[in-house]
Amino acid sequence: MPMTVIITKEARPMLDDFFSRALIAGIGLALTTGPLGCFIVWRRMAYFGDTMAHSALLGVALALIFDINLMVGVFAVAVAISAILLLLQRRHTLSADSLLGILSHATLALGLVLVAFMTWVRVDLLSFLFGDILAVSRVDIAFVYGGGALVLAILAWLWRPFLAATVSEDIARAEGMNPALSRIVFMLLLAIVIAIAMKIVGILLITSLLIIPAATARRFAATPEQMAILASLIGVFGVIGGLYGSIHFDSPSGPSIVVAALAIFILSLLPLHRGNRERLSTEQDMQASSKRSIGK
Repeated sequence: MPMTVIITKEARPMLDDFFSRALIAGIGLALTTGPLGCFIVWRRMAYFGDTMAHSALLGVALALIFDINLMVGVFAVAVAISAILLLLQRRHTLSADSLLGILSHATLALGLVLVAFMTWVRVDLLSFLFGDILAVSRVDIAFVYGGGALVLAILAWLWRPFLAATVSEDIARAEGMNPALSRIVFMLLLAIVIAIAMKIVGILLITSLLIIPAATARRFAATPEQMAILASLIGVFGVIGGLYGSIHFDSPSGPSIVVAALAIFILSLLPLHRGNRERLSTEQDMQASSKRSIGK
């Protein structure tokens, strides 16, 4: 028993260091996924986000084969999948849902097969699928905040074109904007987020961190800008609650973050009648506010 106490006390600084890095990285990711997730919710692109996230495992496999940085490999594959999807959509051979389904599961399966053939390297699939935020290094934190700052800066710069294309592509064209170009830029931003989020919440749970905080914020926000800020804050609370919960209950950190975000979403649903009225008002105000922002 005394030996256990000694070991625990000696291990405590190391645990605190791991936890601090995880908390810093998770907060940085939540601040980035909030605004980007709002556009995914507005544009109803959840399945597209899943497709790009699933392709991350193929990026991991190729990065290991060619001995390059994992985030670079994931980003490159996500961009390639986005380009393939755009090309196939222009040919009108299949519906968007069918194309997304094919690419999503094909890239995930191909990644798993390639990893299985890599007998010369030990691959922890669970850490890639569900995240391992407690193993985040200082270099990973630099990638998270560097990539996140780039994404937020581009979002702020192109907020009006993105919002116009979300409300109506016809309005965007009438304002002299290029909806096709904004779609490509948005896909690149999503690829960056997937690359930096993989180690924190995992390939299978990335989309949930994009969607759940944004969906929760939508119930309370009156304008698109308010929704983006609220989504970031809700994501931060989800990260903090999930990490503390994972330490307390000895549960996986990535899934715990998603469960904490889900708990916040469920709490937002409790006052059903009042919530329904608020949501209807929010959607009407948001649409009107979007048009006012575009017209400025």
